[in-house]
Amino acid sequence: MRHIAVIGSGPAGYYTAEACQKAFGENVRVDIIDRLPVPFGLIRTGVAPDHQSIKGVSRRYEAVALTDNVRFVGNVTIGQDVSIDELRGLYDAVVLATGAPHDRKLDIPGAALPGVVGSAAFVGWYNGHPDYADLAPPLHAPAVVIGNGNVALDVARILAKTREEFAGSDIVGHALTALQGAHIDTITLLGRRGPHQIAMTPKELGELGELERARPIVDPADLPPLDTDSLLDPGQRKSVTHLRNFALANGADKPVHIVFDFFAMPVAVEGEGKVERVVVERTALDGEGHANGTGERYEIPASLVVSCIGYRTPPIEGVPYDDRSGRFANEEGRVLPGLYAVGWARRGPTGTIGTNRPDGFAIADKIAADIGEGSGKQGRAGLDALLAGRGVEVVTFRDWQKIEAAEKAAAREGSPREKFTSIDALLAARNP
Repeated sequence: MRHIAVIGSGPAGYYTAEACQKAFGENVRVDIIDRLPVPFGLIRTGVAPDHQSIKGVSRRYEAVALTDNVRFVGNVTIGQDVSIDELRGLYDAVVLATGAPHDRKLDIPGAALPGVVGSAAFVGWYNGHPDYADLAPPLHAPAVVIGNGNVALDVARILAKTREEFAGSDIVGHALTALQGAHIDTITLLGRRGPHQIAMTPKELGELGELERARPIVDPADLPPLDTDSLLDPGQRKSVTHLRNFALANGADKPVHIVFDFFAMPVAVEGEGKVERVVVERTALDGEGHANGTGERYEIPASLVVSCIGYRTPPIEGVPYDDRSGRFANEEGRVLPGLYAVGWARRGPTGTIGTNRPDGFAIADKIAADIGEGSGKQGRAGLDALLAGRGVEVVTFRDWQKIEAAEKAAAREGSPREKFTSIDALLAARNP
């Protein structure tokens, strides 16, 4: 029997468990360990609440979770309740599937002012992550969103929507109430480079053109000649076409403006005890496509600055870490003997949810090559004894199903669920 521990219950974790099932059949036991009492990682707390079709992939993970040889072990914190070295002693393989849940640092003066938040915190706030439920972002004046990727689009769209447009979503009640009372008439998206270099995908970008009260604004002067579009891949070309349509849009104005400010690099955040403005430097592209400052500066009023500039994997004691890249040091997924990394924890925050599936299967192949028939370690029996001895209250997948049922029962009309946003509330929901 092979005993495998997977740390992290998001897409990378469940795809790895599925891959191990296929590699070893009935001769494997997989324990999926998570700090939170709820599974599915960024599917629950990262994917935008108005993108319910994407969240549907959790049904695949649920099918894996309900098999006899895969187990969810929630409410267990690595480094506090159990160490990596202890897990390596109990399991034939330990797989780090922790993702990249921490924000990359916004390294400019004023970044610590109240009103500057990272996208992990802001997205966690409206998605009901227990770590960020009390964020209370300022929503009374213009907002600046730093970044030109899909997360920046999500933040801008969520800020701009009406209450009615959230029908069918699972945005948490405290965020919906706060957004309904917001007074943000301008949301500026800052990007250091130009329209041809954005990382936004066409579908998500096109959604901005369908908002009830918000209008995306693009300066035609920022758009390059049409004949350069042929140099782009099909996805980029569609995205640039959306931007061209935004620049050409006319007719009735809308009360909220989503302004694309290209060739714009934030250099400071200023204000007396809180965010009041962002200082921006105009950039220009050199011959290699790098954005360099021109010295021309201007200010954008703001009460809220959301930094969407990337993510990092938090280090874990006893695990080699590459601080420069913000992920675990590894060679094609191998970290140390018996210790592996998968998904964003291995390669950094790149790719889609589906990208984690082949990654999980590749790691399963390496585990199979390395551990053979297994070494007779204790696996889950040893973990259970250790956690029980330390008084750790483990949450099972059956417990999660009770929590999920309680969230569905508490849902407002038209919403699939109302998430509990504290650990205590989640634990209490197991016993209705």
